[in-house]
Amino acid sequence: MQVLLNKTRDELKLRNMSPRTVQSYLSALTSYFTYKGGDLARVDVENIRKFILQKLDHGAAAQTANLFLNAIKFFYRDVMRSTIPIDVRFAKTPSALPVVLSRKEIERILGAVTNTKHRVLLSLSYGAGLRVSEAVHLRVKDVDLDEKIVHIKQAKGKKDRITLIPQRLMDDLRQCIIGRDGNAYVFESQRGGCLTTSTAQKVFAMACQKAGIQKDATFHSLRHSFATHLLENGTDIRYVQALLGHANIRTTQRYTQVTNPMLKNIRSPLV
Repeated sequence: MQVLLNKTRDELKLRNMSPRTVQSYLSALTSYFTYKGGDLARVDVENIRKFILQKLDHGAAAQTANLFLNAIKFFYRDVMRSTIPIDVRFAKTPSALPVVLSRKEIERILGAVTNTKHRVLLSLSYGAGLRVSEAVHLRVKDVDLDEKIVHIKQAKGKKDRITLIPQRLMDDLRQCIIGRDGNAYVFESQRGGCLTTSTAQKVFAMACQKAGIQKDATFHSLRHSFATHLLENGTDIRYVQALLGHANIRTTQRYTQVTNPMLKNIRSPLV
C-alpha cells in the first residue's frame, strides 16, 4: 500500500497540487485501499461503487464522497495508467446560498474588536475579499499603499491576483507594516511567524458573538459579503470575478442569487 501511496504523492507533486490536496487524496486512498484489502492495482468498478455508497450510508457529505471518488479515479487513471472507465457518478452536492452579512452587521463585528491588529485583519479580509489563508499569509512586501493594492500570491489554484485596499484602512495598515522587513507577515503571531487560520477564525467568531450576530457566519462570510456588496454597488461582475480570483464566472454569478436590487424594490402583496 505504501509504495502505491508514495507513487501517488509523487504524481500529485509533479502536477503542482497544493499540500492540502495531496494530503486529502492520500487520506482518501488509504481509506479505500484498507476497504479493498488486496489487489490494489486492479480496477474494480463495483468495489469502488460499494465503497462510495458505504461512505454515504455512514453519513459522509456529498462533497466528501466526491473527494474519495476523485482520488480513486486519479490513482487509476494517472498513476496506474489504467484505461478502464470508472463509471461511478458523483454525488449531488447541495446548492446552499452563501451566508452574507449586511453592511450594518459588518460594522458591528468590526466595532466589537478592540485589538487593532485583529480589527485590521478582519477589515482587510472584508474590504479586499480575502480568504482566511490569504489574510494570515500576507507579507509586508505584498502591500502597496501608494497604489492602494494588495498582491495575493499563489492563492487557491496556484494563481496570483491583485485586489484593492480600502481608503479607510490606509492609516491602520501603514502602522502595521511601517519599518518592518518586506518578508515579514503583516499579521504576525506573538510567537513569531504568521497567525494560524484557526486563530483568525476564532477572532472572527468572538467578534460575531460580541456583536450579537445570529447568522451562521464564518470567516469566509467576509469574502462573500465583499462580493455581494460590490455587486449591490453596481460593480461589473467581471471586475468582481477578477478581484476574487475566480477562474470561472459562474462561481461569481452565485452572488447574484443573494443580491438583486430589483427584487428589493418589489412590494409584497401583504400590506
